[in-house]
Amino acid sequence: MASNILYLFLLLLAHLQAEAFVKGDATLIKKTCKSSKYYDLCFSSLKSDPSSANADPKGLAVIMVGIGITNATSTSSYLSSHLLGTANDSTLKRGLKECAYKYACASDALQSSAQDLASEAYDYASMHITAASDYPNVCHNLFKGYPGLVYPPEIAPREDGLKRLCDVALGIVENLTWKW
Repeated sequence: MASNILYLFLLLLAHLQAEAFVKGDATLIKKTCKSSKYYDLCFSSLKSDPSSANADPKGLAVIMVGIGITNATSTSSYLSSHLLGTANDSTLKRGLKECAYKYACASDALQSSAQDLASEAYDYASMHITAASDYPNVCHNLFKGYPGLVYPPEIAPREDGLKRLCDVALGIVENLTWKW
């Protein structure tokens, strides 16, 4: 009987500690995202990643950069396969191919920022994130250089998404910079 009570007590204690840990995780994410330009995007993105439960602020920055890498890579793939495959106009194909390359460059820049974060080179991480956020602009402006060529409306939400993810990641990295 006593062992059952002890077992229940230990089980309850473990549950309460796990609950406190989860609340602590949410608290760190809220605190990290509070200064973000896009709080809801920051909070939902970080909460959706299970590794955020054990992450410190630098780890949260790495997670956010990883989400940006996924976005840029999937946009590059989307442009390369879906849109490029359906385009009949050679000028449009050239523009889409160039845009796919720009999004691949954005992914590379974000991968560099993840390496910079690992070595705590926060100034370089910021620089690479800023570069990544500018590649969608380059893609958009590319279409302005071709008379009569219309920027595909399917790209606009992806462009905006990557810029916002980069803004969030940059905000987190800037907070790391001030702490050191």
